[in-house]
Amino acid sequence: MRINKLYIVIGLVIAFALFFELAAHADATNELTKITFSAPVQIPGQVLPAGSYMFEQADPADDLNLVRIFSVDRSVLYATLRTVPTDRRQAGDTTIVLAKPGGGDTELLVKWFYPGTLTGHEFVYSKQQEQKIANAAHEAFVGDQAVSNSETVGD
Repeated sequence: MRINKLYIVIGLVIAFALFFELAAHADATNELTKITFSAPVQIPGQVLPAGSYMFEQADPADDLNLVRIFSVDRSVLYATLRTVPTDRRQAGDTTIVLAKPGGGDTELLVKWFYPGTLTGHEFVYSKQQEQKIANAAHEAFVGDQAVSNSETVGD
């Protein structure tokens, strides 16, 4: 009788361990990331006010490369945006690249990289905005630190 109980207990421990292991990595599959902006930031189609947002890849298995932006509590979906894959030279912390157009215009969110990955998401803008981005200075933020040379995250 004790042997049967022992096997049941061992089986339950293994089942719980597997369950919690899967749950701990759930965010890595959709790249769920909290990003805080200290100033308004333009994304394709709108401007996000300063504040914190949750970014996630809509469907990692989908070839469309869609990114969704939510409020921190995920009660408000601000945007679902098409992106194209972009690379950086070395994996690191969460990284975003902003384009800083002249004339006091709002900075544009150009790229987002999930921690530990080499491939990230480059947001797709209109042709007019793409021209503005191409002519603007770019600034990369790794974690919460500005990096003076955005070449560290690729072009």
